[in-house]
Amino acid sequence: MKRFVTLAVLMALSIYSIAEARVKISGRGAKMNFSPETIPEMYKPSFDLLQAKCVKCHTMERTVIAVQTGRAPITGQPFNKQAVKAYGIKMLRKPNSDMSKKEIRDIVVLLNYLLDENTR
Repeated sequence: MKRFVTLAVLMALSIYSIAEARVKISGRGAKMNFSPETIPEMYKPSFDLLQAKCVKCHTMERTVIAVQTGRAPITGQPFNKQAVKAYGIKMLRKPNSDMSKKEIRDIVVLLNYLLDENTR
């Protein structure tokens, strides 16, 4: 019985540590966003761009959930570096995205950083 309890506790702790997100967020629901104070200075311009451009079509909640879970919330498809690049290309081709190639590249770099940080 003692072994069972120990095993159960160890499993619970391992699941908890895996589920703990490394990227800090603020807010809930539609107001969910990455915590600005946890974004390094070199990514601040990209973060500001992400907040200004991406919320024209969807909430930041979708982006935060995708980074945290590794899955796109609507489609359930993997959200990894390849997917981020594909989404960048998709946004570049959208006529109403109002985003340049450089802006998309900067956002892709930021999202890749956030994905890396979340897996640590």
